[in-house]
Amino acid sequence: MNLARSLLFYAGYFLAMLVSGVLFLPLAPLLPLRDRYRLLNLYNHFILAWFRLACGVRYEIEGRDRLPSGPCVILANHQCEWETIYLQILKPPVCTVLKRELLRIPIFGWGLRLLHPIALDRSKPARAMKQVLSQGKQRLEEGLSVLIFPEGTRVAPGQRKRYNKSGAVIACRAGMPVVPVAHNAGERWPGRHWVKNPGTLRLVVGEPIATEGRTPEEVLVATEAWIEARLAEISEVPRPQSGEPAPKGAESAARVQE
Repeated sequence: MNLARSLLFYAGYFLAMLVSGVLFLPLAPLLPLRDRYRLLNLYNHFILAWFRLACGVRYEIEGRDRLPSGPCVILANHQCEWETIYLQILKPPVCTVLKRELLRIPIFGWGLRLLHPIALDRSKPARAMKQVLSQGKQRLEEGLSVLIFPEGTRVAPGQRKRYNKSGAVIACRAGMPVVPVAHNAGERWPGRHWVKNPGTLRLVVGEPIATEGRTPEEVLVATEAWIEARLAEISEVPRPQSGEPAPKGAESAARVQE
């Protein structure tokens, strides 16, 4: 059943991408940036709804009312593709920090390029860090929020990776709040396995963390502590403590049983 549902989902997924490429991409460059976000986010709204319908997933979203009215830096754990889609519509317009290779994907990457992301060459970490700090602050000053995954890459449920402080540095330099986000999306949409899991997908938005008078290290510690505490509450796969290896079988537990 899960295999059939996943095949159905991907049929709609790729069809939606094709339709968006034909109908939206030629029009998007002609629009102001905020209207461009609204148009291209129609694809994201469809994928989220189709995933819920086709794969038997129920969403529990908590804390959207905690989002500040102005721009902010959103720091979220990264497990799979789902959160990269959902967080685009959480507080648009939002500038995403991502790897440059994504911009080369036909249709999908072309649309990303039109949303002014901060695209990094991860083979040059020193240059990438300078780019994040300079462009991130610039985007915030332009009124866009900035989305960063501080783990830097997808981390499977039940595993843990050290957080990078670049997002906290940007927020402190710009005097903008950090909004922490925690979710268990990788348990429903496994990052390294194409068969999806039915069940409940939970996402929690935290209270904004003020940066005035605080160092990036202090902000990052507060952010990581909040995200890890929420993950321990909402995850079906047990969380390891900092520095501990993932529980045995954690990755396989996040996969669908075909």
